[in-house]
Amino acid sequence: MRALSYAREGTVRLFNRDFSILPFASQEPPRIRPLTRPDFYRVAAECRHRATELARFDQSRVNLQQCHDFNRWRQELRGYDRLAPTMAEIKAARPIARHQLMIIGAVIGVIALFGLPSVVSRGMATGLLYAYLIVLVMFFFVPEGLYGSTVEHLEGKTLRVVDELERILLEGDMGFTPAAFFQVKENLTEARRELRQQIDLAHRRWH
Repeated sequence: MRALSYAREGTVRLFNRDFSILPFASQEPPRIRPLTRPDFYRVAAECRHRATELARFDQSRVNLQQCHDFNRWRQELRGYDRLAPTMAEIKAARPIARHQLMIIGAVIGVIALFGLPSVVSRGMATGLLYAYLIVLVMFFFVPEGLYGSTVEHLEGKTLRVVDELERILLEGDMGFTPAAFFQVKENLTEARRELRQQIDLAHRRWH
């Protein structure tokens, strides 16, 4: 019983510390404010920085920090009037990594190891545990992109932000000076180039 109690306490601690999987789903819409020139300039530069940063990671894996960073950034961009419609269409990243689910599975296995013998016969409990272990090992090889947002997914979401910013920029009503306009355009062009390059490389690995 003590081991079962420890396993349950460990599960609670894991969810409180590392398993912040669903907080993005309960975020309230931010207060809408105008997209000013300084804001536009800064967001364009952030796109370029994020494209370069994402290129440092494995495209097929879930990076929890990058997922949380994207969700915070998405929440901020939802507050700008001209970006709000597009950002509402872009879903929040799912910060669910393989190691999280494997740890949860291991904790459930420990609980079952001590709990099943008191519910079913020892032979049946052993058979169920072996079957559960096989399923857990098989699940280890399931691509993370099926349940979490991989780096490639984040690049695709960021690319949509870049496309929307460029659309607004080309409308010509932000009031940029020629120098500022070309600086913003360069940031968006470089961000798009980096993002498309990384997405293309990720697709080639699967073909």
